[in-house]
Amino acid sequence: MTPEELNEARTNPDFLKYIKEKEKESLDNKDIAQLYEVLDTLLVLDLNDENRINKVYEEILKISFDKIQERLQKKEKLSLDTEDIYFIRSFYEHAVEKWSVDDYNGAKELFFILTRIVEDEFLIDIFNIHFINTSKNIDMDKFYEDVDMEKEPLKESYGYFISNFNFDTKEYLNSNISLITEEYEKLKHLLN
Repeated sequence: MTPEELNEARTNPDFLKYIKEKEKESLDNKDIAQLYEVLDTLLVLDLNDENRINKVYEEILKISFDKIQERLQKKEKLSLDTEDIYFIRSFYEHAVEKWSVDDYNGAKELFFILTRIVEDEFLIDIFNIHFINTSKNIDMDKFYEDVDMEKEPLKESYGYFISNFNFDTKEYLNSNISLITEEYEKLKHLLN
């Protein structure tokens, strides 16, 4: 979107009314895909309405936590090929949010759960890298030093996640396997 198009969208009463209606509809229907569409639109428009953004995001988290809890109880995995991607995305974003305020333990627990409920091997490796860093209490700034910002995600669906690094991921995971095993043992109660 060009700056002119963005400004027009911000000031177009019909568009703003449409977004408001879409927001109400998605909140009423608890439709996570629509909620993310509304959230992303609100963030792009940058309307400085933090309460509105927080309300939509909180509903996304509530829906996701409920769905993930159901899946854990049924021992079912989440797929990137269904609406599950929104549950994975919100759980991931919440983990990153915790990490950004130095809640290493909270972030580590969420990354651990993601490694256990996602069926995509590439993402499991990526979440394990995050898990290792939060287990070691490495702050996000230090973590970002190893992120390859130039490289495109392997798949479009990976674009929601920090997935490219300046090191060999398999080698990194292998060198930290004892930490992963030890920490998994401490956290396995979260899956019950």
